[in-house]
Amino acid sequence: MDQPVFIAGVGVISAIGNSVAQNLLSLEQAETGIASIKYLDTEHRDEFPVGEVKLSNDELAELSGFKPCISRTAMLSLIAAKEALTDTGITNPLGLRTGFISANTVGGMDKTEDFFRDFLADNTKGRLRNVVNHECGTVTNLVADQLGIRHHVSTISTACSSSANAIMYGARLIKNNMLDVVIAGGTDALTRFTLNGFNTLMILDKQPCQPFDANRRGLNLGEGAGYVVLVSKRFASSLKKELYCILSGYHNANDAYHQTASSPEGTGSLLAMKGALQKAGLQPSDIDYINLHGTGTQNNDSSEGAAINTLFARYYPKMSSTKAFTGHTLGASGGIEAVFSALAVQRGLVYPNLRFETPMEGLPFTPEPRFSKQPEIKHVLSNSFGFGGNCSSLIFSKL
Repeated sequence: MDQPVFIAGVGVISAIGNSVAQNLLSLEQAETGIASIKYLDTEHRDEFPVGEVKLSNDELAELSGFKPCISRTAMLSLIAAKEALTDTGITNPLGLRTGFISANTVGGMDKTEDFFRDFLADNTKGRLRNVVNHECGTVTNLVADQLGIRHHVSTISTACSSSANAIMYGARLIKNNMLDVVIAGGTDALTRFTLNGFNTLMILDKQPCQPFDANRRGLNLGEGAGYVVLVSKRFASSLKKELYCILSGYHNANDAYHQTASSPEGTGSLLAMKGALQKAGLQPSDIDYINLHGTGTQNNDSSEGAAINTLFARYYPKMSSTKAFTGHTLGASGGIEAVFSALAVQRGLVYPNLRFETPMEGLPFTPEPRFSKQPEIKHVLSNSFGFGGNCSSLIFSKL
């Protein structure tokens, strides 16, 4: 018999809040985190709005416990992971078979960029401590050490589906009786490399983005971290707190269409959603709400929309993209939106798709424009689709 995997704790930091409670309040009150660049040192400061976490590196260091010389990516990760672990009531992860599976795409690049700016101007300058934590896995290891987790530590980097895949991997480890507890999700900080790269692709919006709107212009980048704590059925029974939900389905697929674009028919998106439904033993009509990948680019939204139209024909659940709040947080997006999805199931919530005005041509459905409470919500689908066609879907179900 397939053993269930439960969500026992959640933690998040994003442009709309430094904790789960703050994020929920912003979602309910429709308060976006998209604003002018304040902390990232870039020549595009006044050109592109972003979803920055509203704390300086010094303030993040104080909140996380890391020194300011540690990368912003790691500090965001530790803050959210600590909140998730504290939420479970688990006080001694060392005594358990515990894993930390964290995703990111930029690693410590925010610090590396500072090094090379000084070094290229004068090769006798530049602080080497800014490059030693450059690679993605080092960020994970730094946080795992602070959490006291040594049993299993892994890093996932599959573009924008990274943290959804981290959660999927954690669930498989629990189902195969290799771990009892897994903190899974992802983190990413804004960097000049990321901003410049997406600008080169010409998919950044110079205004606050409008996901799934006919007049969408592109995406807003964001930063943050989000983690869920996965536990086995056996361990769940020992916890003295209410669980959030069950991670009932998940699937990863690749349409192998293009390095950065999704196929027009949404092949990868469709395969991911169908696979997650099959894993959960559900029909499309069982899904009550979809947290859309919904970046706001022409390609992504039309591709995801086509896949949803194919799979959910005759029955379209409520749906929205929360990236209009947080920006596209890349490697952190699946983790942040997993937290939002778990809360949606537990509390019966539907989040608003901010700034939606005009339906997309050819799609017989529209995203939800307002926050609402829907007690009948039993199953939530969360989509995370990345460059290279790496598409992942997760399903969260009521207990």
